[in-house]
Order: sequence, then structure tokens, then C-alpha cells
Amino acid sequence: MVDSGSGRWLSVLACFLLFLKTDGLYVPITYVKNAVAKGAVCLDGSAPAYHLDKGFSTGINSWLVQFEGGGWCNNLTTCLARKKNHLGSSKQMAKLLAFSGIMSNRRRFNPDFYNWNRVKIRYCDGSSFTGDVHAVNPATKLHFRGARIWLAVVEDLMAKGMRHAENALLSGCSAGGLASILHCDSFRALLPMGTKVKCLSDAGYFINT
Repeated sequence: MVDSGSGRWLSVLACFLLFLKTDGLYVPITYVKNAVAKGAVCLDGSAPAYHLDKGFSTGINSWLVQFEGGGWCNNLTTCLARKKNHLGSSKQMAKLLAFSGIMSNRRRFNPDFYNWNRVKIRYCDGSSFTGDVHAVNPATKLHFRGARIWLAVVEDLMAKGMRHAENALLSGCSAGGLASILHCDSFRALLPMGTKVKCLSDAGYFINT
């Protein structure tokens, strides 16, 4: 039996969860299908993907690009396991992704970036978007092409307006935070000279213990 105090808190919790469910921002997935011909593919050979929520008003020419996190695979066993889930195959990725925090479109919760173009690059190469191995082992059929994925996604975003960016922030958490460090210079180089570029790494500095 639930007492009145507990019942009240359960009601509040239920309302809060309902609020999150109905008011949340869910952004559809975009597959970069033409990237496959360039060899820019996930571990399993599927097309890379991202989620884009377009900016508006004063943020229409500002871009926040965030790398998805998810650790690394560092041997054949872990990479083979990884290619069977969303961290190694776009075929396994959710078609809708919740945007919250600095990805939110609500000014109350995200006053600095709510009206920017906000992009989440899905992580499916297992090495923070750094691999560029041309050969594919016929036994494992693993593709290590993270660096190509990065360039293919940026090219796709450029065609969707990022080439006109006035402000751009590259970010990520964990393995995505490491990717934001590793690709900060290339992000700067790929954007127009007049673009104000910053990079933000959240928990992306890995200490080898």
C-alpha cells in the first residue's frame, strides 16, 4: 500500500516522465548513401549517418556539430561484436534520436545554441573517426574507415548550408570528445576562413592507466 506522501511523489514523477515524452525533440536519421562509393562506411560496410535539426532566426548560419560517443573496439573480437549493433552498423541505429542538453531546441534549457543548426554524427567506426584502412579482411569483413566517414559527413553538411557558417562548434563526449580533439584542426580547415570556429571536448582526454 502506498501512503499519501509517496503517492504524491509518484504522481509528480509520472507527470514529469509524461512531459519528457511529449515535449522531447526527436530528430530523424539521415544516411549519407553516396559515401559508400567513397569507402566511407561503418564497421560492417553500411552507410554513415547523422541527425540534423535545422537552425532558425539568428542561429541560421551557426552550426553545432557533435560526435556521438561510445568507447573503442581495440581487437578483432570487440570489433566483430560491435559491428552487430548501432556502434558498428547504421542498419542497427534508431531512426529517431532525442536531442537534449546543448542539442535542445528550447531556449529555456539551451540559451546559447537552441536556434543553431545542431548535428549529431553517429559513431560506427570504433576508433573516434580515425581509421582509413583501404583493405578489408575477407574473413572478418571489417571496415576501418572513420576518417573517411568524417569527411563524407562534413561534405554532406556543407551542401546543406554549413559552407555559409558564421559560427561553428565541434563537440563530443567520451570517444566523441576525443574525436573533437583529433578533428578540430581539420574542422577549421574545411570551413570558410571567416567562420569563427571553436572545439569542445567533454570527457575526451583518455589517460592510459
